[in-house]
Amino acid sequence: MKYESTIAAISTAQASAGISVIRISGGEAISVAEKVFRSKSGKKLSEMKGYTCALGTAHENGEPIDECIATVFRAPHSYTGEDVVELSCHGGVYITARVLRAVYDAGAQAAQAGEFTKRAFLNGKLDLIEAESVMDIISSRSKESARAALNVKEGALSRRINQLKDQLSDIAAHLNAWADYPEEDIPAVENDALSDSLKNIETRLNEILSNYDNGRILKDGIDAVIAGKPNVGKSTLMNLLAGYDKSIVTSVAGTTRDIVEESVSLGDIVLNLSDTAGIHETGDEIESIGVDKARSRVSSAALLLCVFDASSPLDDDDRDMIRLANDIPSVAILNKCDLPELIDDQIISDHFDEVVRMSAKFDESADALVQAIKRVCVVSDINSTNALMYNERQRTLTMKAANCVHEAVEALHIGFTLDAVTVLIEEAIGYLCELTGERVTDEVIDKVFHRFCVGK
Repeated sequence: MKYESTIAAISTAQASAGISVIRISGGEAISVAEKVFRSKSGKKLSEMKGYTCALGTAHENGEPIDECIATVFRAPHSYTGEDVVELSCHGGVYITARVLRAVYDAGAQAAQAGEFTKRAFLNGKLDLIEAESVMDIISSRSKESARAALNVKEGALSRRINQLKDQLSDIAAHLNAWADYPEEDIPAVENDALSDSLKNIETRLNEILSNYDNGRILKDGIDAVIAGKPNVGKSTLMNLLAGYDKSIVTSVAGTTRDIVEESVSLGDIVLNLSDTAGIHETGDEIESIGVDKARSRVSSAALLLCVFDASSPLDDDDRDMIRLANDIPSVAILNKCDLPELIDDQIISDHFDEVVRMSAKFDESADALVQAIKRVCVVSDINSTNALMYNERQRTLTMKAANCVHEAVEALHIGFTLDAVTVLIEEAIGYLCELTGERVTDEVIDKVFHRFCVGK
């Protein structure tokens, strides 16, 4: 696809740094850049081959702005598939803004959010699944999430989807040919063999769907709530996991009255932690608001870290906490284990599959807590090299395709005509084509790239 406009934007973070990169893409990218950039050698950018650089100076109205390097990428061998020039200047906010303004004055238009990647998709450099993974790479918060997103960017999920789509297309082609050209020597359709093939495709689609939760965990993290009665060490645990003093810690019960939030990386998973007010009966109007907020946050948690004071016997507030955790994936933390233990740990063990003894003042038991969290959340076996899907668009379309294949199998068993089966198969193919972007509306494309940052 050829665009009339040439676009430009800052592709690095808009903050003081070692360098900043202004990316220019479009049919006039090189001529626009030539109006701004002058090489020290005197060689023009239009004379340079793709994948080559030149040292020079950026100018605005003939006035030097900054020394910079221009890198030329020739179509179609560029990120967008168009002619691209990247100007790398010193990373000052003011200097970067001046170079970008000079590029605009030279004829480029301001790029919209995700427009470079959108052009890469529309020019066939990426399919829609791969394009979506670009922002997943940028927003990665752990080693495993970055590795999984890169794996998708390099085509792991697309290859699996395309294989299944090709198999369905072959089946549909055979059914259509057999129905439309009965006089030709086309092998008859065997219902049992057709059913087996469709069942196999359905199984493989469901295998992809089964990895959705793992993909979401790697991408977004686990919403975890630290809860317990007052003064059991919740805020101390929050600070231990965060790595700094995020929550105020005092010996006074009820210090935390509102929810304190922080995202922390624990090994290869991310926890979106919420430190809550101590859950207990109170006559204090302000404190009761914090307790109500804590109960509400507990009810919506994906993971509950229930903290108990191991140096004290269980009381009614502890038992209330145990009841709250009954239907939520939970880890019981017996805190203050550096003190003589008075808690009835058998009651705790009867209600929690994972129990960790620790002192949140020290970090010796942090690894045991991480492993317990992984077991409770069933993330111990997440393999970031698998074809993980990350977003609801992908999950919904894959599920619709799987449902169509399932209905096709059922239609065969019921005795529907092969024409009806073919319609269902073709509908499944359509959903998979929409998934990869082969058949997709402008509205969907705009929605996908709207969440991108400007410059990417």
